[in-house]
Amino acid sequence: MTRTALCFPAFSRRCLGARQPVPLFIRTQSTSTELPRPPPKEPPPTETFSAPSRPHFTHQRRERDLPPLERRWPTVLAFGVVGVASWTAFMAYTNNQERLSSSVVRHILETVRETRELQQVLGDAIRPEPVWWLNGDPYINGSIHLMQGNIDLSFRIKGHKNAGTLYFTSIRKAKGDPFTVLRFKVIADDGTVVNVPEKYA
Repeated sequence: MTRTALCFPAFSRRCLGARQPVPLFIRTQSTSTELPRPPPKEPPPTETFSAPSRPHFTHQRRERDLPPLERRWPTVLAFGVVGVASWTAFMAYTNNQERLSSSVVRHILETVRETRELQQVLGDAIRPEPVWWLNGDPYINGSIHLMQGNIDLSFRIKGHKNAGTLYFTSIRKAKGDPFTVLRFKVIADDGTVVNVPEKYA
């Protein structure tokens, strides 16, 4: 950019009272033209790569061994075994209490206490033999299906002289018919077999 000075004598003498003309500066824009650069005589060398580039790290990371994986399947297996065993014990206890409180077992015990042959072998005060793992209750083995007409039980009994195992089996041939006793006996621990008479059954 350049400045050009212009003088106006009449204007300067009349208004400003000056004898010499006052220069006024007007900005003028100068333009310059540049020629384009000539192309290079030789092209730049071509660089080739034989493999993909890898990131360059400014610092080397310290390598650490991975922690060993914990084997969880023994814990899961142990919990599964404990759960299945607990559920089986609970179902066995529930079914045993149901059989113990049934009217069939009560009738069998009343019949056994009135049988003189058993009193001579087992003694007085005949009662079911308790087991420790049922907290003092007897274990009644078998099933009672009154609707299907099938009763098959066995459990331990004892008196003041001896103990033995009681077996009771009864079926109903048709719906509405009375039950027929097929087996009602006690095998004592000394090998004595006592068949309960049919009149008591």
